[in-house]
Amino acid sequence: MDRLGAFFRTYFDWFYIPRITWTDVLDIIIIAYLLYHILVWFKTSRAWTLLKGILVLVLFLGLAAVLHLNSLLWIAKNIASVFIIAIIILFQPELRRALDELGRKRLLNRFFSFEEREEGVSRFSDKTVYELVRTAAELSKSKTGALIVIEHDTPLGEYERTGISLDAVVSTQLLVNIFEKNTPLHDGAVIIRDNRVVAATCYLPLTERSDVNKELGTRHRAGLGISENTDSMTIIVSEETGAVSIAHKGQLIRNLNDDALRKQLEQLQDKQVETKRRRWKKGGQGNERKSKKESV
Repeated sequence: MDRLGAFFRTYFDWFYIPRITWTDVLDIIIIAYLLYHILVWFKTSRAWTLLKGILVLVLFLGLAAVLHLNSLLWIAKNIASVFIIAIIILFQPELRRALDELGRKRLLNRFFSFEEREEGVSRFSDKTVYELVRTAAELSKSKTGALIVIEHDTPLGEYERTGISLDAVVSTQLLVNIFEKNTPLHDGAVIIRDNRVVAATCYLPLTERSDVNKELGTRHRAGLGISENTDSMTIIVSEETGAVSIAHKGQLIRNLNDDALRKQLEQLQDKQVETKRRRWKKGGQGNERKSKKESV
């Protein structure tokens, strides 16, 4: 009987189904979500190329273990800690960008926003949109190069400090005069926050992407660079052709007319505000600001 009981216990152990609670389901969903976004991040960044190189090294070390290549294994064992530090250094731009993207998530912005917007109040006014479109048209007509960066959720203070501080209402006359050739402020980018021009002659990071069209110059690479590091939108006017482009979220839209440029700027306005955003200092209740998004 004891043997029979032991047999049945062993048999039923094979078909044992663990009790699954809602915390287990939540745990699986979170892990799946994180793995999915990590793989997407690897696939859409330079990290994918680096990861393939690391996989080649891992396969080579596996082959060395099978063939008992003890000298290679000893070297790999002793440089393992240095290799981990090297990986962090190599992935530093991608890690910084990933953390920056995490910080821009609306879920976090809901709780850590110091900004309060009333219902129906946009990030910047229709007049500012009009002035920016008109400025682009004027600069395009005269083939005057320009870089106009419009701040969104990510603060541009570190780039603002590289230029000359201003505090002026956005106007076509001001922006055209800033980018006029041979003037003190024409070289570099202008940064706009809300309805104000806050700085000029600012230096922007250049994109490191290798797939950028060789016809594009430093202005376009700078516009792409700032769009990869922040969620700002940059208006670029080519000095060679007078063509107007937009850089946003790491993408470049070229040869825009006035209507197309206006639509892009209106997307950045965030007019679709339903309730107040709460200030973290003041407390209170608020809902997430809804914004229209379009793949560029």
